[in-house]
Amino acid sequence: MNEKKPIKETPHYHGHRKRLREKLLAYGGEKLPDYELLELVLSIALPRRDVKPLAKVLLERFGSFAKVISAEPIELTAVDGIKETTASVLKIIQASVIRLLRDEISNKPILNSWDRMVDYCTASMGYNKSERFRILFLDVKNRLIADELQQKGTVNHTPVYPREVIKRALELGASSIIMVHNHPSGDPKPSKADIEMTRLVKDAGRVFNITLHDHVIVTKNNFVSFKSIGLL
Repeated sequence: MNEKKPIKETPHYHGHRKRLREKLLAYGGEKLPDYELLELVLSIALPRRDVKPLAKVLLERFGSFAKVISAEPIELTAVDGIKETTASVLKIIQASVIRLLRDEISNKPILNSWDRMVDYCTASMGYNKSERFRILFLDVKNRLIADELQQKGTVNHTPVYPREVIKRALELGASSIIMVHNHPSGDPKPSKADIEMTRLVKDAGRVFNITLHDHVIVTKNNFVSFKSIGLL
């Protein structure tokens, strides 16, 4: 007599996960709170696990969905239950967000897409634990020619060389530039060194008819425009 094989019960979280997917597809991500959106992302890497508790742990540790996906890989893998594969999925989401925001300003006059430019720079730099300095090179119509990360620095300093900035602008045939860097401290107020470096770049650019439109300092929660506060 053949014994009947035990029927495997469907894990309870499968139905919950299905409902989240349906909600996402029907109403978009705006209808999902951070913990539900994070659950869906984690379920990609951990399809056979109830990820709701892990999502809550991550949000308690980092504070928000944006801060979770922007955390350094070493910070993510320090959380119990997060291995390299799961950390990679989270970083893929971050990279996708940054790519989407960058596309929003490509081939468009940057000065007419200022808010989107700031959003892009905040997403790509604002959460970093060390200073980074990037330059947006623009053509005569203020459209983006190139977006380049020039330097990576320490927690509170990034070396910037005005001669190299202008040299690169000339190589690309840029008519103007926007400089951007981050303050990991969370305070976007320009330092004396920031102000002096900006002045030197502006003066060097004037010699070659290259305009410095602005210098923007971003943090994960705020930003400062040198032009808006009268420093340019």
